[in-house]
Amino acid sequence: MMMKEKKYCGVVVPMVTPVTPEGRLDCEAVGKIVEFFAQAKVAPLLMGTTGEGNSVSREDGLLFVQTAVRAAKGRITVYAGLTGNCFSEQLAQAEAYSQAGADVIVATLPTYYALTPEQMENFYRRLADHLAQLPAREGLGGTPLMLYNILATTHMSIPVDVIRRLADHPNIVGLKDSERDEERMEQCIEIARGREDFCYFCGWAAQSAHSLELGGDGIVPSTGNFVPEMYRQLYEAALGGDMATANRLQKETDEISKIYQKDRTLGQSLAALKVVMQAKGLCGPDMLMPLTRLSAEEEKKIRQCIG
Repeated sequence: MMMKEKKYCGVVVPMVTPVTPEGRLDCEAVGKIVEFFAQAKVAPLLMGTTGEGNSVSREDGLLFVQTAVRAAKGRITVYAGLTGNCFSEQLAQAEAYSQAGADVIVATLPTYYALTPEQMENFYRRLADHLAQLPAREGLGGTPLMLYNILATTHMSIPVDVIRRLADHPNIVGLKDSERDEERMEQCIEIARGREDFCYFCGWAAQSAHSLELGGDGIVPSTGNFVPEMYRQLYEAALGGDMATANRLQKETDEISKIYQKDRTLGQSLAALKVVMQAKGLCGPDMLMPLTRLSAEEEKKIRQCIG
């Protein structure tokens, strides 16, 4: 049975942030990667966790969005990640991203203070209200907001009840959830099921096929940075009801992911991912502080693994 696609759906790759050895944005590499994604018909999420979002300066963040939008040429949706702890600065950055052409703002919770459910809800409502007042885009008022739940880095989980209420906000269009909790995943997919104005994206790559089978709208796999076509095929198979193919591709991509993730911390895996990207001629292996490159020996082993 063919599922019906919503406005926001499909494969959204949490794109690495390519930088020079001096730590500045590598605009040429941004263009290469976005073109690579466009050819595979997947969309980029800029400055998410895989993109070292909290380490990107305001200036380079804006340049990143501008460069990606220019390279996308309207062919794919550009999602811009929003992080930080100062609300006024977040509003200013979100406005700048919107003016630069970002299609959707994807925001994590501020992380310095432990927040109550009420504070989480208030944060997203105020952000969504502000974005709704920005200049009209594509006949609609403002720039849409997507919630981004990632317990591993924010050390907080947006309660399902809060998500359920926020789903009714006219300028909140979806949830990207990276929490590794299958029961929660099912509950969040249920919130989005049957509605055109709210979508669910699974940020737990190992559950990509299963989440789509349950009725999820999209997937956000970091391994898509170098095999985007495989995740596009996985998505299209699940969309068409061919779960045998989707599950086969799930197993294959899980194995590929081990090349850079196995036995590494999150930060180390991101450095390893850039080594893989370098081997494909897409960007260099440099990282933004406080993360660092792997040792020369480790980088050599990764290159040998991918042939």
